[in-house]
Amino acid sequence: MIEIKERVNLKTFNTFGIEVYCDYFVEINSIANFKELIQSDVYNRNEKLIIGGGSNLLFRSDFKGLVIKNNLKGIFVVSETQDDVVVKASAGEVWHEFVLWCLNKNFAGLENLSLIPGCVGASPMQNIGAYGVEIKEVFEELQACSVINGELTRFSKEACEFGYRESVFKRNLKNKFLITAVSFRLKKNTVLNTSYGAINTELEAMQVKAPGIRDVSNAVINIRRTKLPDPKEFGNAGSFFKNPEVSVEKYEALKSTFPALVAYPLVGGNYKLAAGWLIEQCGLKGYEQGGAAVHTRQALVLININNCKGEDVYALSTFVIEKVFEAFGLTLEREVNIIG
Repeated sequence: MIEIKERVNLKTFNTFGIEVYCDYFVEINSIANFKELIQSDVYNRNEKLIIGGGSNLLFRSDFKGLVIKNNLKGIFVVSETQDDVVVKASAGEVWHEFVLWCLNKNFAGLENLSLIPGCVGASPMQNIGAYGVEIKEVFEELQACSVINGELTRFSKEACEFGYRESVFKRNLKNKFLITAVSFRLKKNTVLNTSYGAINTELEAMQVKAPGIRDVSNAVINIRRTKLPDPKEFGNAGSFFKNPEVSVEKYEALKSTFPALVAYPLVGGNYKLAAGWLIEQCGLKGYEQGGAAVHTRQALVLININNCKGEDVYALSTFVIEKVFEAFGLTLEREVNIIG
């Protein structure tokens, strides 16, 4: 039986720690719960927002409608061969706890994605990625319920239309489905990816000479804890901006003017630029405005330092975008979902 609550404070349901309220709030613990909810007047008469861990949201104001917290739980092996295993995780599982579950089983493929905040259901929506790995590389399929009639549909990798921090669920199918579970094809035989970022350097500092997947995970965790603030200390949503992709011509023009430009070549010839580096060059590390700030250790992260409002964070992000455009002629794109 579902319980629909009225006038709920969402401060603990978003990692920015923004104090906003919604008209109605409900937690979904099963697909049956969701199908029951669909039949309710509150559901059918109000705007709806589905959330998981609230780690990629910025509320600019109160939400005039129904917030649905996806609490679906469960992890199990679907199938396996001598080399591969398909693992299915319910959408409400905490992402990092799911990664640890896989590590404990010696299933490889997710170790570079350790300590990313949020829930499993958000991982394909965002095509989350870190340290040279994206979800699409290990994604098998997902299941989702239609928000109109509750009908369950399976989506293949192709149907998800993955892009850089993008999927069809952020575009054509935005707000059309409740993701219920995601399946991943992982490896039993370890194939490590340690070439991106500072993983190898961290492994050396850890004095690990023959790393396994747990070593890589620990290295990633160490790096992330060094660079990224704990949301319990300073509310944040991790990387606030996407790393911009530019043509070879634009890259070469920028490189000639800024020799220290941080960039990574992409398949197809374009380059991905480090947005954090661009922001830092504008002298914005540690910059404070209206109770929000650019993080002192990672300029890609905006933080809540003084119980600020969502509008304060949004205004700061606009200021950062303007300064980067003035300096480099590039328009940064927000990675965080803006609500309101």
